[in-house]
Amino acid sequence: MGRVMEPRKRNESEGSIRSHSGEDLGAAAETAECVDAAADKSSEAAESLSGSESTARHQMPLAREPGDLGRQLAARGGRQQGTGRQMPQAVGAKAPQPHASEESGAGIVPKKSAKTRVTPVESMEGRAAAEGKLAQRNASQTRSWTDALTGLERVGERARKKKGEKFTNLLSHIKVPLLKEAYQHLRKDAAAGVDGITWSSYGVDLDARLIDLEGRVHRGSYHPQPVRRVHIPKGDGRTRPLGIPALEDKIVQQAVRMILEPIYESEFVGFSYGFRPGRSQHRALDALYVALHRKVNWVLDADIRSFFDTIDHGWMKRFVEHRIGDKRLIRLLMKWLNAGVMEGGELHEVREGTPQGGIISPLLANIYLHYVLDLWVCQRRNRMAHGQMYIVRYADDFVMGFQYEQDALAMRKVMAERFAEFGLELHPDKTRLLRFGRFAHQHCGKDGRERPETFDFLGFTHMSAKAPDGSFRLVRRTSRKKRETKMRALRQQIRRRRHDPVPEQYDWLVSVLRGHANYYGVPGNSSALASFRHQVRHAWHRQLQRRSQRARWTKEKHDRFDERFPLPNLRICHPKPHDRFYEMHSRP
Repeated sequence: MGRVMEPRKRNESEGSIRSHSGEDLGAAAETAECVDAAADKSSEAAESLSGSESTARHQMPLAREPGDLGRQLAARGGRQQGTGRQMPQAVGAKAPQPHASEESGAGIVPKKSAKTRVTPVESMEGRAAAEGKLAQRNASQTRSWTDALTGLERVGERARKKKGEKFTNLLSHIKVPLLKEAYQHLRKDAAAGVDGITWSSYGVDLDARLIDLEGRVHRGSYHPQPVRRVHIPKGDGRTRPLGIPALEDKIVQQAVRMILEPIYESEFVGFSYGFRPGRSQHRALDALYVALHRKVNWVLDADIRSFFDTIDHGWMKRFVEHRIGDKRLIRLLMKWLNAGVMEGGELHEVREGTPQGGIISPLLANIYLHYVLDLWVCQRRNRMAHGQMYIVRYADDFVMGFQYEQDALAMRKVMAERFAEFGLELHPDKTRLLRFGRFAHQHCGKDGRERPETFDFLGFTHMSAKAPDGSFRLVRRTSRKKRETKMRALRQQIRRRRHDPVPEQYDWLVSVLRGHANYYGVPGNSSALASFRHQVRHAWHRQLQRRSQRARWTKEKHDRFDERFPLPNLRICHPKPHDRFYEMHSRP
């Protein structure tokens, strides 16, 4: 008589990763090593069920009376999970326990064949579920149950639990459902690539396109198109090159990013911000604010010169291979890095760098700096630093704080040597070592200065100031370079829109001011917000007066216009950095 294996209880404990708290700014992180961990091999045997047919024939009655069907079914099986119907069971199978459909060893009972008569019911041959295998379901049977993990969540959970293990079969996750979800994540108004296909035009017959795309990815016949290079102006008058991939390449890159992101979120250290879930610019600013209020007397404001354009492809491949053992996926990543650049109708070969503007580029940049900078800084902080040392990195911009000058000077020297080994270079003009913190006002005279130096980070100018009681206070103001660049662009747009209906101009300017306040509305920046609003109001009124040959507005007319179209006052919308930082990193 065949039997069904008893279900095993599912381990409900799930690994969790705590973010680095304020104490974690000085915590150590171990150096990552290339660990070639082979995939676990396991074999599980299922006992075959035999003899059920003959036994069932002896146990079943020859006929039934009207109304006996319900009693027969009730005697031979329990209720199906989540329904009120009675379901037949294989002969010899044990009665199912509550929540048995979610257990790992639940028996698999086939449905009756189409030729089976209503009565007598003949049991069908079944098979036992593999022992020790987790049942992978994505939907709960009742509202009270916790939904099972999706495929990508299981990948992230395994990465957290098994540090250093390589993932050897990630490309199999790229299926039509994931590609469709990646397509929905793309910006609908984004610029098109070299093929000119937009988001809406690709959506025509989307399912057929994605089925074809999935097949080409798995066959290895998918080849990305060159990125279209455009240049956008920077605040210093220069331009920044951006690479715009084709829409089909964006879809595959977004899908790969969704696969790799859960794996590397368990690898990245706490002071790494930028292009990571839940780690925005303001999270990095809060961490820097907290760090600078500790024992910090020197600040190293560093910037990597042309970082995205100088990433070494060989090192990039070696870094990815630390956790990714799927050669097909690595080959796909290298295809994107070597796709080339189309500029001015000419195709340019690319031997280094990753397109700044590609969807996969920020993740690859974080992986590169994780091994080049982050782990190395943690190791040196633990072994070489004489005093306290802090670092906050957002993409390729980072700020370090030191207690002692000797640690700061040594770090700047060895960091330049470290970057040279991996094809990177510190920007000589943007990388500075300056006196900052609690004693900056007392000792700035040693440097021949009347007041301490300042530095810019993520659009804010950080200044050492004194509180009314004489203690150190960090002041953050909108960066003058960012403010002037923004106002220059706004004046041009206001001039182009001056003949539009005034209500439309008003609605647009209100959205601009609110967006500005949403980012720059930090505590202590009220004066800069008021100044920005005043400049926007003046530029708007000036262009409205130039719509005709009439005389300029008088003060009374300005006031009447403000009453009809009042620009909102910009207010502080962010909490205090200490409160938000410790609330985010609070431990139970």
